[in-house]
Amino acid sequence: MAEILTGGQMMALERAAMARGAAESGVLMDAAGRAVFDTIFETWPELHAAPQRAVVLCGPGNNGGDGYVIARLLREWGWEVEVLAFGAPGDGAADAARNAARWHDMGGASRALDGGALEEALPGAALCIDALFGTGARALSGDLAAWVDRLNVLAAAEGALKIVAVDLPSGVSADSGKAPGGAVAADLTVSFHRAKLGHYLADGPAAAGALRDCPIGLPDDPCADAVMRIAPPTAADLLKTSGHKYDYGHALILAGPPGQGGAARMAARGALRIGAGLVTVACPQRAVYENAAQLDAIMLRGIDGPSGFEELLEDARLSALCLGPGLGLGAITAQLVRVALEAGRPTVLDADALTRFSREAERLFDMAHPDCVLTPHEGEFARLFPDLAEEMRDAATETSRADALRKAADRAGCTVLLKGPATLIASPGGDCRLHSALYDEAAPWLATAGAGDVLSGFITGLLARGFAPLDAASNAVWLHTACARNFGPGLIAEDLPEQLPAVFRTL
Repeated sequence: MAEILTGGQMMALERAAMARGAAESGVLMDAAGRAVFDTIFETWPELHAAPQRAVVLCGPGNNGGDGYVIARLLREWGWEVEVLAFGAPGDGAADAARNAARWHDMGGASRALDGGALEEALPGAALCIDALFGTGARALSGDLAAWVDRLNVLAAAEGALKIVAVDLPSGVSADSGKAPGGAVAADLTVSFHRAKLGHYLADGPAAAGALRDCPIGLPDDPCADAVMRIAPPTAADLLKTSGHKYDYGHALILAGPPGQGGAARMAARGALRIGAGLVTVACPQRAVYENAAQLDAIMLRGIDGPSGFEELLEDARLSALCLGPGLGLGAITAQLVRVALEAGRPTVLDADALTRFSREAERLFDMAHPDCVLTPHEGEFARLFPDLAEEMRDAATETSRADALRKAADRAGCTVLLKGPATLIASPGGDCRLHSALYDEAAPWLATAGAGDVLSGFITGLLARGFAPLDAASNAVWLHTACARNFGPGLIAEDLPEQLPAVFRTL
C-alpha cells in the first residue's frame, strides 16, 4: 500500500531527508520543476510539437520556486513565457529566490500578479502554470481570491488554455481538500513524491483535474501515521485453494419484511460470489415464499423475530453476519442488532441497522465489538456522529474526512467504512485506509440503488472466510470498484457480483 500524506507529513519527510544528507533542497526543486515540465508534454503531446506561449503564476514560497524552474525550462525549449509574481520569494525560500534570480538573469519576463496582468497575459496562451501555493497552501482571500476566480473564468473562455497546478491547486488544503476561499480549477495537477489527502477529499478532486504523482528523488521513508492507499488484492489472498465449502465460512444475511427483501438478496449474492462457502438469508416467516422464488444457491431460513434469530445463532458454523439492507426501521431491528452483537461474531451493520440507532448512537457503540464493520454513507455517518460530521463539513476547520473517521472508529470501538468516491476505512487505534474511485479510476456508474448493499455482502463474505475486519473492508471496496469499472456505464447493482469472476482473473 502507498502512503497518502498531509502537507505536514510531506514537509517532515523532506526535512528529515535533508538533515541526514539524503536529499538537497535545491536539487529537489529542480526535480520538481522538471517533473511538471515532462508531465505536461506526456499529457499533451501536441504541445511538444512547436513552441507556444505560457503564463506562470509564482507565489512567494517554494511552490513559486518550482514555478520559476518550469518557466526556465519552457523558455529553454523555445516557448514565450511570462511570469506573474505574487510577491518576491520570502524568508525561508532561498532556493526559490535563487531560481527567481536565474529566471531574471536569462532575461525572463516578469511582473506583479494582479487582475489587469491576468487579463492581458492569458488571451492566446496555451498554458498557465499555477505555482502560487503548494502543500503549504492557505485559504484564498481578498484580491488573490478574486484574481483566482477571474483566472478560472478567463481559462474557461479561452477554451484551449490548459491550467497545470504544481503539487496542489492553489486554495486547496493539502490535509482536508477544503477550499473555503475558492481554488484554481486545474486541468492537470502534478504531485511530488506521494499524493496528498487533499487530492482526494472535499473540493480537491474537482479542482485538480487529472492527477499525476511524480518522484523527485526523496527516499522512501515510511510515515507511521499516514493514511494508506488500498492496493489491489492478490490472487493468493482471495482465490480458493482447497475444495470444501466448509473451509470458506458461512455468511448469514438478515432480510426484512415482504417487499423489502431485494437489498438482502443482493448482499447475499455478493457474499456468495466473493467466496463464502455457504450463504443463508434469514427472513420473517411471512417473507419466505417471496425470497424462495428468487434464491437458488443461497439457502433460506424463516425466523420468528429476535427469539428465532437467537435460536438460529446456536449454529456455531455461522461465521459472519450482515444486518441492515432492507431490514426496516422498526423496534425489531434494534432487537435483532442486539442479538447479533451479543453473539460476538464478525458482523456488518449497514443501512437500516445504522439508521435505527441514529438517536441512540452510544447504545450501538456500547454493544459493538472489534469484529464489527459499520458501513455508513455520509448521511448515515452524520446521524451517528453528528459532531464529527459537522467538523468535517465546516470549511473553517482543517478536520478532514480521515480525521473524522479515525475518531469515529475509536468512538465506536470497531472498523468504520465511510462510503464515497474516496472511500475511507478506519479501525480503532488510528489505522486508516483510502480507496479512490476518482481520476483514472473513476466509476461514476456506482451511483445506483443497491450498490452499497452489494458492498456489505462482499465484506460479509470475506469476514465469513476469516479475513480481519479492516482487510475484509479494504479488499471488498477495491473489488467493488473494479467490478463497476469492468462493467462500465449502464451498471445496476445486480451486475456487480457477476463481474467478480472476470476481476479475479486479472489479479
